[in-house]
Amino acid sequence: MPLVPGGIYQHYKGPRYRVLGVVRHSETLEELVHYECLYTNPNGQFWVRPRAMFEGTVTLDGKPTPRFALVAAEA
Repeated sequence: MPLVPGGIYQHYKGPRYRVLGVVRHSETLEELVHYECLYTNPNGQFWVRPRAMFEGTVTLDGKPTPRFALVAAEA
């Protein structure tokens, strides 16, 4: 499933985030997802993560689970 800019994603641990867009690392050109916490995070509101990691899976109870799952596409 393609990444949805403006979409609300839920992390497998529970918190929700809004994807602001895809950006590139200035040296490596690696695609990074720029996203915003939708909760109060004392470490910061805006984050980036490699796109492959954002769209990847983790193993929970022996089953592959999306690290971030789309829960709403913003209008």
